[in-house]
Amino acid sequence: MKKSMLALVGISLFYTVSAQTPYSNEDGKKVDKQELDIKDYLPEIHGTIRSKFEYQTQMQAGRFEVRNARISATGNILPTVAYKAEIDLSDEGQIKMLDAYARLFPLKDITVTAGQMRVPFTIDAHRSPHQQYFANRSFIAKQVGNVRDVGVTFGYRQGTTLPIIIEGGFYNGSGLTNQKVWHKEVNYSAKAQFFFAPKLNLTLSAQSIQPYTVRVSSYDVGTYYEFGRFHIEGEYLYKRYSDHAYADVHALNSFINYDLPLRKVFQKMSFLVRYDMMTDQSEGQPDETTGLLKTDDYKRHRITGGITFSLSKAFQTDLRLNFEKYLYAKNSIAKESEQDKAVLELMIRF
Repeated sequence: MKKSMLALVGISLFYTVSAQTPYSNEDGKKVDKQELDIKDYLPEIHGTIRSKFEYQTQMQAGRFEVRNARISATGNILPTVAYKAEIDLSDEGQIKMLDAYARLFPLKDITVTAGQMRVPFTIDAHRSPHQQYFANRSFIAKQVGNVRDVGVTFGYRQGTTLPIIIEGGFYNGSGLTNQKVWHKEVNYSAKAQFFFAPKLNLTLSAQSIQPYTVRVSSYDVGTYYEFGRFHIEGEYLYKRYSDHAYADVHALNSFINYDLPLRKVFQKMSFLVRYDMMTDQSEGQPDETTGLLKTDDYKRHRITGGITFSLSKAFQTDLRLNFEKYLYAKNSIAKESEQDKAVLELMIRF
């Protein structure tokens, strides 16, 4: 796997040498250095606020929560230098620094990103909160494939109409708050996206990290297809632990979204159905008593049904109503927040 990752970086470096101008800015627009004016250097400020109410049917108890209150600033300081800084003022009540990176556009279709960022891996885990279809993330996006880390990412994009996008990089592997630790092991991730048609995508990704003493390798394949008013998506993730330190993990996410246009108040109403599952998982931290990897998430299946009312065609202002039905194995231990519940969420993006 290390050889394949090094080969990916080698390909990116090759294109860095051979590619030519023009450049792309942080917002993805093609930019010619001679045509830039002052407005191209002004930062763009964006924000996402998600407020929700959840009712847990088994406990017969509810709670209000500000799930996200994100503020981000993006922009260019030179034709070939961009940046992004994003902070969440209320990630379930906690303040978290999320993205803090500088991005270089050395030559055409090439990017080099250094700092704190979302690691290129999976489809659903890479979605920002305002791009999510459901009020709560899938198991792949939240428990199994959710990685944000500090490091460097190389990116290459070929084509515009039906592009091929390749990303790969090296990272600490110890998360966002433990950046002063010295590492002897290499942690890396790679992701390739293929667009065979304007709305047909295939994504392949692989990742290898060693957060503690055991190396954890993950492989993911996902696809989505949009036609008419439908969005259909499926994703499978396989995770294994070195020296068979823990049982292999399997996770699946699949859903269908149908948009119904409306003429009054809301622009559309979306009907959604999702099935996702995961087997027992360990985050790689050994038990202090036994020294064995402990189970952090237990095997479960989930069926989610939902309706979303949108004030715009894109993800800008959405009112979501979801119900989640959990199915656990006989010996599984269910966390309070991972049981049957109804969710009402209001999301705004500005």
